[in-house]
Amino acid sequence: MPKTKILIIDDEPSIVFTIQEICNVSGYEAITAMNGQDGFELVKSNDVDLVIVDYNMPGWDGLITTKKIKAHDPSLPILVLTVDEQQQTADKFMAAGANDFSIKPIKAPDLIARINVHLQIRDMQKQIKRKKEDLYIEKGISYATLLLITEYLRDQVEPVTFEDITTNVNLAYQTVHRYIKFLESNSFLEITPIYGHLGRPKNKYLLAEHFDIQAL
Repeated sequence: MPKTKILIIDDEPSIVFTIQEICNVSGYEAITAMNGQDGFELVKSNDVDLVIVDYNMPGWDGLITTKKIKAHDPSLPILVLTVDEQQQTADKFMAAGANDFSIKPIKAPDLIARINVHLQIRDMQKQIKRKKEDLYIEKGISYATLLLITEYLRDQVEPVTFEDITTNVNLAYQTVHRYIKFLESNSFLEITPIYGHLGRPKNKYLLAEHFDIQAL
């Protein structure tokens, strides 16, 4: 059985080497490119299972590279490496088709968790595609990722915090934020404010009983 193949696109050799080692230890085959254009050519010529791409690169930056790859293969998961934690940046990438984020400096357990959950989502997407359902509900909202988050929420008896969701589904803060906002804007969540001593109240969430992903 062929190894899972992961493409690393980054112009920093030390970052590429680090991620390669993480992939090798985890039993994945890593192929590499030093820029977006070369990475895109590797996607076209290889059976790639997941792409890890840096945000800031000369030539095609991570955003352009993400758009090109997703236009070629909409179901291919893309994990973006960035030092920019702003939600505005994350929203741009997710609208372009990125699936998740890993914040630099790279932490091996975090990156491995991200890789594993997105390989799981890719398998779900293949099943969905076989059922002829849409891969994306709207720009930046993947059916499979939404299913992963809502299945976790459906299993909860008591309301859970945003941090609980992020930790248990192994997705980045920015990714979960976008999906929770989607659910909230469509009245698919029951929201319970938690008032502390300082600052704005935090919320806890439960999935609304009327939520039906098949109806989306």
